[in-house]
Amino acid sequence: MAAQGKRKREVESNGVGVGDARPYTEGRDGNRGGGGADEEVDLAMLEALENASEVVEVLDVRGLKKLVLAFERKLRDNLEARMKYADQPDKFMESEVDLDDEVKKMHALAANPDLYPELVKLNSVGSIIGLLSHDNTDISIAVVNLLNDLTGEDVIGENDEPAKVLVDALIENNALELLVQNLSRMDETDGDEATAVFHTLSIVENMIEVSPQVAELVCERTKLLRWLLNRIKVREFDSNKLYASEILAILLQNSNVNQKKLGQLNGVDTMLQAVAFYKSRDPKTNEEEEMLENLFDCLCSLVMPMENKDRFVKAEGVELMIIIMKQKRLAYSSAMKTLDFAMTQCPAACERFVDVLGLKTLFAAFMGKVPMKSKNQGDRSQEETEERVISLIASLFDCLSRGSRRERLLSKFMENEFEKIDRLMELYVRYSDRVAAETKRLDSQQFDDVEMDDEDKYLAKMEAGLYTLQLLALIMAHIWSAEHSGMQERLALLLKQRRLQQELVKAVLQEYHDNIGDMDGPEEKERRRGKIQKLISSM
Repeated sequence: MAAQGKRKREVESNGVGVGDARPYTEGRDGNRGGGGADEEVDLAMLEALENASEVVEVLDVRGLKKLVLAFERKLRDNLEARMKYADQPDKFMESEVDLDDEVKKMHALAANPDLYPELVKLNSVGSIIGLLSHDNTDISIAVVNLLNDLTGEDVIGENDEPAKVLVDALIENNALELLVQNLSRMDETDGDEATAVFHTLSIVENMIEVSPQVAELVCERTKLLRWLLNRIKVREFDSNKLYASEILAILLQNSNVNQKKLGQLNGVDTMLQAVAFYKSRDPKTNEEEEMLENLFDCLCSLVMPMENKDRFVKAEGVELMIIIMKQKRLAYSSAMKTLDFAMTQCPAACERFVDVLGLKTLFAAFMGKVPMKSKNQGDRSQEETEERVISLIASLFDCLSRGSRRERLLSKFMENEFEKIDRLMELYVRYSDRVAAETKRLDSQQFDDVEMDDEDKYLAKMEAGLYTLQLLALIMAHIWSAEHSGMQERLALLLKQRRLQQELVKAVLQEYHDNIGDMDGPEEKERRRGKIQKLISSM
């Protein structure tokens, strides 16, 4: 999503896009515009332009060495001129222009990524990176533009090894630190500097694509997380705020370390404030809608560590998500998703959810009353929200082991002549049929000599809805274990009507029991398995 969003913003951003302030690539494709079919064409000029283009783009090792040598000379000249005439800018300005020109000439390297290892051998990466802290921000912007070109998705996509060599050299020469430091002096009211901010975020994303370890390195070595939080705090929407939300989502997605670090920076409260802006209004554009989705993705990743779940509860995140759901705005499904992440294995969040009357909103969704406002949302989105609802109810049963809150949860299934038990069975049958069809398909593949081990088959069934089926079986078991005669009779009747045996439900639960992993440690694994086994025994 991030890469696709980035390309889109280059075209559609409000004056702050990648295409701005890049005179050195202007007209690279030869399309100068203007002129009709009947106008005369200067063939000699076109041929000269074509030849010139070839000279720039075709680069070999010898040409690279000449390019680097010229760059190093101009860099030395500029440093000497600045030292000699420190208080007379007019006397070092010419050397500055020459240096800027040499940096721009190095864009030719982007067309020859196989030369990246040679560039590293020539020890010029450090010199290039050092210019990020140049007193003249025009020079630092030129270097940012260069690095963005050299690490561009279209360049590194098919050149894994050379790209890895370059990124390793950038890391070794403190590129991450200098890029983030440079961000702090960019004034985004200036078009060129706003574009440089966009390009800097692009470089970070490109480096992560090549070397995933960069996601944690950049947060460990720099203040990028704090900068991103401050950038997201700005109320006005623009393409840089959108990109900041994407980068933050990428940094948090698979890193427990980054999640905890952002929590310590008051990140939970900041993200809640950012999404609260949309509790009673919808985004105005597709790009703003994309940013809002990114912010919620950040929240979902952020509340995965238990310490951040606690921060979420204390910051009244549960209440905010319920308010957003009640408003039935565009963020409805995202708020539901956030609650699902926050309430998983978190009794405090589940208790708060019941205390602030979240059950009414949740069970309205369980009965199928789900608002869908986005143009991008369809049947799959409706199904995802349905699965979130099921997951939330399962979390409530898991965390509310006794007391009045559990009684209030159970009472929802008694309302209106057990209509929610009817709905539970309807969903169970639907997902059971889907998993059975997938199981049949997998079994038939054995006769077609398609090799799949047990783990592959289990994952395929999970994709078909097995996990949701297991949660529905869990909810059913919790209801049965309450030993309420009315609910038990209703469940038994519905199972009989659907020609389902209780043993089949137990089998689903047993498979869930057997596949509980130890990601949260062996003690947690045994605790969860014990609870499931107890539920199976109660049926």
